[in-house]
Order: sequence, then C-alpha cells, then structure tokens
Amino acid sequence: MVSLVLVLGDQLSEGLSALKAADKSSDVVVMAEVRNEATYVPHHPKKIALIFAAMRKFADRLRTLGWTVDYTAYDATEPAASIREALLRASQSHGAGKMIATRPGEFRLIAELEEIGVRLLEDDRFIASHAQFEEWASGRKQLRMEYFYREMRRKTGLLMDGDKPEGGRWNFDHDNRKPPTKGMEFPERLRTEPDDVTRAVIDLVAREFPDNFGTLEPFWFATDTQGAHACLSDFLDHCLPIFGDYQDAMLADQKFLYHGLISFYLNIGLLDPLDVCRQAEATYKSGHAPLNAVEGFIRQILGWREYVRGIYFHEGPDYTARNGLGHTRALPAFFWGAPTRMNCISKAVAQTRDEAYAHHIQRLMVTGNFALLAGVDPGEVHEWYLAVYADAFEWVEAPNTIGMSQFADGGVVASKPYVSSGAYINKMSDYCKGCSYSVAIKTGDKACPFNLLYWDFLMRHREKFQGNPRMAQMYRTWERMDETRRDAVLHDAGRWLKRLDAGEIV
Repeated sequence: MVSLVLVLGDQLSEGLSALKAADKSSDVVVMAEVRNEATYVPHHPKKIALIFAAMRKFADRLRTLGWTVDYTAYDATEPAASIREALLRASQSHGAGKMIATRPGEFRLIAELEEIGVRLLEDDRFIASHAQFEEWASGRKQLRMEYFYREMRRKTGLLMDGDKPEGGRWNFDHDNRKPPTKGMEFPERLRTEPDDVTRAVIDLVAREFPDNFGTLEPFWFATDTQGAHACLSDFLDHCLPIFGDYQDAMLADQKFLYHGLISFYLNIGLLDPLDVCRQAEATYKSGHAPLNAVEGFIRQILGWREYVRGIYFHEGPDYTARNGLGHTRALPAFFWGAPTRMNCISKAVAQTRDEAYAHHIQRLMVTGNFALLAGVDPGEVHEWYLAVYADAFEWVEAPNTIGMSQFADGGVVASKPYVSSGAYINKMSDYCKGCSYSVAIKTGDKACPFNLLYWDFLMRHREKFQGNPRMAQMYRTWERMDETRRDAVLHDAGRWLKRLDAGEIV
C-alpha cells in the first residue's frame, strides 16, 4: 500500500530520514506551501520567498530522482491551510495506508502530526542525536555549551590532535574579539540572481504578503543545493581567513563583514553541517585560514547550533513561554521600523528589514541587549526574532532568544545576563558616531539610553544577581558611585522608559 512521505520546508535534504525509509517506486512525497506555516508569525518576505522557492526546486529534484511528488503551491486553486490538511487530502487522493515524516523542529508541528498518526523518524541530519544530548546532559547541574562542544570535537575528530585539541586549546574566542579598524577591506559577497522559479515565488510573496515587515527585493539568496554550496565556497575562499578576528565587529555601512551567510542554507537542509565543518577544517590544514578563525567558525556549528537544538528539546514545549525575570513591557514600535534616535537600534533594524539578516552580535548585544535592559516581554522578543530572520526556526531561535539573549529561562543557557552599557557597542562598532545620544554622557537627556538602562536593570534585579560571581564587580562599581549620581541615573532611566511607554520618539 502507498505511504505518504512528508517533507517540510526546512527539510530539503536528499538524505532525509523519511526519504531513506520510503520506497520511491510506490510511495508519494507530500510537500505543501500552507497558510498556517506562512502566517503563524509575520515572517519576513525574503524568508517566505527563500523557503517557497527552495521547496519548489527540491520537489523538482525529487522528481528527477524518480519520486512521485504531490505538491500544493500557496497560490493553488485549492490551497491547503495547514500541513495536517495537506496530508489528509493527499491520503484520500492516493489511498495511502500510512504517513511518515522526519521529526519537525517545532513542538507545535510535532503535536499536529502526532494527532493524525504520522510516524515520526529521527532527524539524523544533525551531528548529535536527541539521545546523545540527553546522555551528555544527564546528571549535570549546568548545561554549558563549552563542555558539550568538547564532546562533539572528540566525537567527530574535528580539529583534534589525537585526544587533544589542535593548537593545545579548545577555544580561541579570546583572539576573536577585535573591534573594527580603519581601512578594513571587505570582499564583495556572492549574490544569486533569481531564476524563473524564484522570480515566480517573489511575485507571489509580493502579492500575498504586501504588509509584512521587510524588503523583498533585491532578493539574493540561493535557493538550491548547488547555489548554497557556491555561497559556502565563496565564504571559505574569501572570508574565513579573516572571519575570526572580527566576528564580533559591527559597522553601519557593512552588513555582512566576513560572516558566513550560510545559516539559512544549513537550517533549511541545503547544506550538511558536518560537511561544512570538514570543509572549514580543510582550509586550516591547507594553510589557507588560521586556527582561530576555523575553530571559531566550527564552534558556531558543531558547538552552538547542535547545543541549542539539544536545549530546545531537552527543556520541552513550555520553553518559549518562560519569563524568569518577569518582564512585561510591550515590544517597542521601532523594532518594526518606527523612528528612534538610537543609531545602533536604527541601523540593526534597518539591516534586518532589508536583508532578513543580522549577525550574532547585532542580535545579542544591540536589539537583544536593549530588550533585556528595557524589560520587554521575552515572548514578544521571541516572536520578533522568529519572524524577521531568514534563518529563524524555533528549535534554533528560541534558545538563542529565551535563553542566551533574554535570560528568561533562568540561566539554563547562560550563566549571567548578556547586558552592557553603551561602552561595549561603542568599542565594537561605529554606531555611536552617528547617534543623537552621547555614549560618553551618563545622565541627562543626552545620555546614551544603554548607559541609563544598564544600571536600572541591575538595580531592578539586584536581589537575583548580586550573588552571581560574574556580576559582583558590576555591583561593586555601583556602590562606589556618588549617591547623587546613582539617584540621577535611576531617575533618568525611569523618565526615559516613561517616554518609551508613551510612544514618544526616543
């Protein structure tokens, strides 16, 4: 009897476990562009276009490999509202006896498929299985990425010298925090011109999602495996040798610097993570890229990417609802493009609007830092990140936001909140030079809001954090301040937040 094989929009891999378990001579692949997946958050138009175009091309690829594919487009005569509806329709149409799928990366989809009896298989495209992560996590009081990463290095043999790390150190992060310098030169990044399939999808997205936050064109993403590998090769050849030194730097007129720009392709299945890591390792062994750059890049995939997936499934379906600091402020309108006098926020949001992309420090130490300092509801922050970035899927986005960025999970991911005053942003970027506020001013109307809100945050949560060894110095610094200045800082922070809540341009 015919079986249905569901392939989701972030599962575009020929080696997908559901495909390996099926028989192409008799089974039917089901793929569908459905309303629920396109609208459960207001996704960036570039993200929708990337996924729909890549899905259509992957379906064509499966057909050339001999599969029968039942594909429903978003603009079909009878579109499907949900994955569930698409599967039930296909089951009736093909007289299918059973349905199989690779386990999705979001609990809501897992529940939807289990309700209709879909058999879910392990997603073995990841380097660590759920069982392996649970074995590592078992009995540990703290689930820190660094120690998980070391286990993954040992497991894969990547950057290992026998049983020891290459270069004698597991982590070269200390060498990878250089601020931008004058005269830096950046390679022109590979951009993929839309073909007829992609152009048709762009037209569809422009018509169906005209009000979503984000600029649809110019559209530059690759939408098939060949294009994704070309982007990877471009990064390895031209950017990786310098990537490590400046991976935390930010520049207003340079959106991409030396970053990989491959997370989109990894997260929808067009690139294999272990293969990417091995190709990066080869650049070190050949002498093309230094160890600090290659280790830093591999750590983002082998360490962080695998770790956050493990955390998401380890912590369970309630993870995205956590609010360990009790933050309730509404997400400010400037996250959706409304005016703000804060240049760093304005630049990061404008880049997000135009590219559906910002690198990890822009996300963590600009938009995320502000949301945490201002006490924004982490659920709203989570939904914003999930919506606006082309590489955002809940399994990877939620631990980065709820855990790393907003400390809403109470310290599962991070050992302390990632908060800073304007000094960090000034050190690592040129944003402060064009700002209406002054990073050098600590109180008053011209003071950088990050300076005010930094201390306001620490005082609001003093009982919770003053005993944290990594934060003790911050509280000692506060105690050494003149009392008049302390009072002025908290007064000005409160006044600034009232203006924010009133909808004024701040």
